[in-house]
Formats: sequence, structure tokens, C-alpha cells
Amino acid sequence: MARTEDQRFTVSESMTIGFIGAGRMAQAMSRGFISKGILKPHKIMASDAVPQMLDCIREQGVRTSRSNLEIVENSDLVIIAVKPHIVSTVLQEVSCKVTREKLFLSIAAGVTLDTLERNLPSQTRVVRAMPNTPALVQSGATVIAPGSSVLPGDKELIQGLFRTIGICEAGSESQLDAVTGLSGSGPAYGFLAIESLADGGVKMGLPRDLAQKLAAQTLLGAAKMVLESGKHPGQLKDEVCSPRGTTIAAIHRLEEMGFRSALISAVETATNKAKEMGALESQKQQETVLLRESSTEQTSNVQQARSSQ
Repeated sequence: MARTEDQRFTVSESMTIGFIGAGRMAQAMSRGFISKGILKPHKIMASDAVPQMLDCIREQGVRTSRSNLEIVENSDLVIIAVKPHIVSTVLQEVSCKVTREKLFLSIAAGVTLDTLERNLPSQTRVVRAMPNTPALVQSGATVIAPGSSVLPGDKELIQGLFRTIGICEAGSESQLDAVTGLSGSGPAYGFLAIESLADGGVKMGLPRDLAQKLAAQTLLGAAKMVLESGKHPGQLKDEVCSPRGTTIAAIHRLEEMGFRSALISAVETATNKAKEMGALESQKQQETVLLRESSTEQTSNVQQARSSQ
């Protein structure tokens, strides 16, 4: 059995993983699996329509292919890592090679479990996940939602794999839009905060490189204190605010400027956008099904008409 450094999570030595889509997230995940000793590089395959993506992931020792069908045929776990608008097409392409023994994981934003399951054979084991870009530096935040036909141990397997590139929690699909609005889009909020803090440092006389380094390290340190201390963020904030000090004066100014409200609104706006995208994708899927059924019915009618002549 392969083991992680903490000796808790293991996978079978015979297990194989295939990525359909070899972009940045697929590269981050495979790098995490390999670096933590979960899988040997030759146990991972990836396909992509873009040769440069295959070149990048091949540098990790991962096997590559231009064939999505080959990925499904040779993988126990198939990870769908393509753009949301082509997920249905890809699933329809490979569905003829899908068996009950294969587990599918989708990291495509806005593509529902229903859409995934409709485009795969009945009883296919499907899990949906919402990771974020800090997975690229093994500091990701992921929430997963299992489909209706998963087997015991499937959820734990996916959680263990994602924990090689950060934290991973299990939730319900109804939570994933809010997860997208918070942690999915959240790195951009953090980058904006770092840039703004650095600008403040520059305004007050600090060199740009020093200001940016201090801003980034400060947010990193604050985040680690929340995660590792177990204290409420409000308590940690209070511990920094001395009576009549610089920090409480700055907090007062942030409150005047609507700092908290702006962040809450950002999460709300991104969540609503994710819901809208998911609804559009589901509508497209329903329209495709109706067109397919209509085409089948028309073909049947033509055949009946010909046979009656």
C-alpha cells in the first residue's frame, strides 16, 4: 500500500487515476498525489486537446494520451477537469466505456450531479468537487458532494486525495454555489487585499517589494492563526487591538468604509453568479435531451411510414 507522510491515508497499489483535461488544476492534483507518495507517476494518465498541457503534465512522469476513451478504459478513478461547457460532450463520448467499477470525479464549476449522471450510464459512481487555485501550491480548499450511486469508501477516497493539496470537507451539492462564492472566488479577494495593503505601505514610504512581501506574509500568518489556534477570528482581532492603539483606529476606519459589508456582498454576488451559470448549464442539458428525443421520434415516425408503404 502507498502511504502519505502522516501514515493515515492509503490507496491500493493497483489503483490508477486518469485526468480528462490536463490544465493547471489537473497538474496541481497529480503533483500532490505524487509528492505525498499516494501514487507513482506511471499510475496516472491524462488527456487533453492542447499539446502544451500534455507536455507540462508529462514532466511529472505522468502518461499522456490524446484519447479520452483510453483514459476511461485504463483508469479506476476518472477526473473530469475540462471547461464546464464541454463536460456533457466529453461524458457522452466516453460513456460506452463506463462500468460500475469506475468512479468519476468532476471539478467543473456549475456542472450539477444531475447533469453528470444523465450523461453517464445508470448507477455510475459520481462525485462533484469545488477546489480552488491555491491547490497549485498545495494550499487548496475543497468541498465535495457525492452523487446518488457512490459506494462506501468513495467519499473518503476523494477527500484523502484532495487533502494532498490542502484541506477538503464533505458537504451537500446545495452548498457548492456558496463554496464557489467563498473559497472558489476567494483567492482573488485575497490577492486584491494583498495588493491594496502593499499600496498602503508604498503610500506611507515603504519600497514596493518589501510592502508586498509584508502584506502577503501578514495575511498568510493571520490565516494560519485562525486555522491552528481554534480561536474565533473576532477574538484574534481583539487581541491585536490595544486600547487607543493604531489597530483599533484602523479597524474603525475600515468599518466606516464598509469593509465587512463589501466582502459579504462579494461572496453573495459570486454565489448568485454560480447559481446562474449552473441553471444555464442545466437548461442547455435539458434542451439537448429534448432535441435528441425529438430526433429519435422523427426517425421512428419516418421508419414506420416507410414500413407501411
